[in-house]
Amino acid sequence: MGRAKSVRDPVHGYIEVEPPLLPVVDAPLLQRLRQVRQLGFAYLVYPGANHTRFEHSLGAMHLARRLCEHLGLDPGTTLTVTAAALLHDAGHGPYSHATEPFLLALIGRGHQEIREIVETSGLDRLLAGIGVDPGEVCRLVSGDHPLAGIIQGELDVDRMDYLLRDAHYTGVPYGTVDAERLIRSVRMTGHGLAIDEGGIAAAESLLVARTLMRPSVYFHHVARIAEGMFTLALDLHLETPGGAGEAAALLASDDGGCMQALLRSPHPGCRELAERIMARRLYKRAVWVGRDQVNWAALPAGPGIAWNRETAGAIAESAGVEPGEVIVDAAPFPRDLSMEVRIRSGSGTLPLDQCSPMVATLNETRRGQWRLGVYAPPAAVERVAASAVEHLHIRPATLQERLPV
Repeated sequence: MGRAKSVRDPVHGYIEVEPPLLPVVDAPLLQRLRQVRQLGFAYLVYPGANHTRFEHSLGAMHLARRLCEHLGLDPGTTLTVTAAALLHDAGHGPYSHATEPFLLALIGRGHQEIREIVETSGLDRLLAGIGVDPGEVCRLVSGDHPLAGIIQGELDVDRMDYLLRDAHYTGVPYGTVDAERLIRSVRMTGHGLAIDEGGIAAAESLLVARTLMRPSVYFHHVARIAEGMFTLALDLHLETPGGAGEAAALLASDDGGCMQALLRSPHPGCRELAERIMARRLYKRAVWVGRDQVNWAALPAGPGIAWNRETAGAIAESAGVEPGEVIVDAAPFPRDLSMEVRIRSGSGTLPLDQCSPMVATLNETRRGQWRLGVYAPPAAVERVAASAVEHLHIRPATLQERLPV
């Protein structure tokens, strides 16, 4: 089938794409990811963060092959797993996670459910032609497969690559992960994948990296503000005549295609928000508080687009500003880390949290990192802040709880 193709990667060095997977790499479904930023709007904070889901997919494929070789999997299984790693992000919408709520609400699937797009794109026939079961690939990506932990676990190749890659392109020093040590520590057990006791430190370093990257990169307030503005703009556009019918095509487009649609939207509020994002004339924080200042009874179990929009409208009315001048950003509360990872020792396998006291500390740290944000144009910040504090019953911070501005 020809020779493997080498791709020079700034994170892993040379990545080899095996001949059977070359047509998959060249398929439009995967090439589209060249135009989808890995970190959404983080480029407005870190100018170097323009890397894409495409290069991350190549990195995940590379690490998946290394792990399959280490586990001694047969060539057919290895090809299936590496194909799944290559395609694991094919279901993302424009600006990556920014459009995930719209995929769920309007299309009825998350980005990990790729069966429909694999079938409609003809990629199922391409995979079958190289001896790979497309259904098995889809199950690996969705997590419904005995080997899914390679791609969709707590210590998977997806996380190994994106932490290294995101740290490289943002320039922050927190994403250090010893991927090679982790791979060498993984074993197959009756419970699925586990790591040897000697790999605990490497596993802990990955969890530490994830925890430190959350406030500095993944939930940086400027990126959150831009994402909130984009989400509102997209919501307004979809409310225009014909907008709902455009949803599927818009969510299947790339970053540039989606933003251009918003810039040309018939809704003036949508156009203004999109123009502000493009010019980096962003809203500012009116409220930015942690869990200790929030009245949990006022928050739903899983805040989403509808609740954020409804609450923003109530705050705007009270503050005497236009509804589009208030954005409420109540992110989902972080789930605990690493409960599924098991450690292989002489006495069997144990969950990582039973072997590492660091896990409990990291989980508490993640809970403390959660923030509720309310954003507004600079001229309206003071009025919106006063209204939001009253509407959401936000308590003043104590000296110990006070957050940096």
